[in-house]
Amino acid sequence: MVSERKAVVERYIEGFRRGDREMILDCVTDDVEWNLLGWQSLAGKDSFAGEIQNDACVGTPELTIERMVEEDDVVVAFGAGRGRLRAGGELEFVFSDAFYFDGDKIRRLDTYQVNLAAGPQVTNSSP
Repeated sequence: MVSERKAVVERYIEGFRRGDREMILDCVTDDVEWNLLGWQSLAGKDSFAGEIQNDACVGTPELTIERMVEEDDVVVAFGAGRGRLRAGGELEFVFSDAFYFDGDKIRRLDTYQVNLAAGPQVTNSSP
């Protein structure tokens, strides 16, 4: 059984897989904060919407949620992803996202992302 908040996180991630901006924005509050740790912080739905699609990438990313942990008003999702780069090749990464909720909407998101490989003809060599 998936909790209501974990279902929101799954819908949010599915929005990125589909490239569905409205699906993603429906999951967040108007005053949402998105902290892309080590890179930038955004405040408000309009700023958030502007960062949904990264200009360095083409198409939609492949995203896998490995597991989710929930406590009180926070859900943490651990996963991996892969995207195609506009300059050629792929970007592979792992992530953990901490979703802080206000009711049934995400009010803050802290994204931790580690890039594993990038560039032309990069392949995953893990078993």
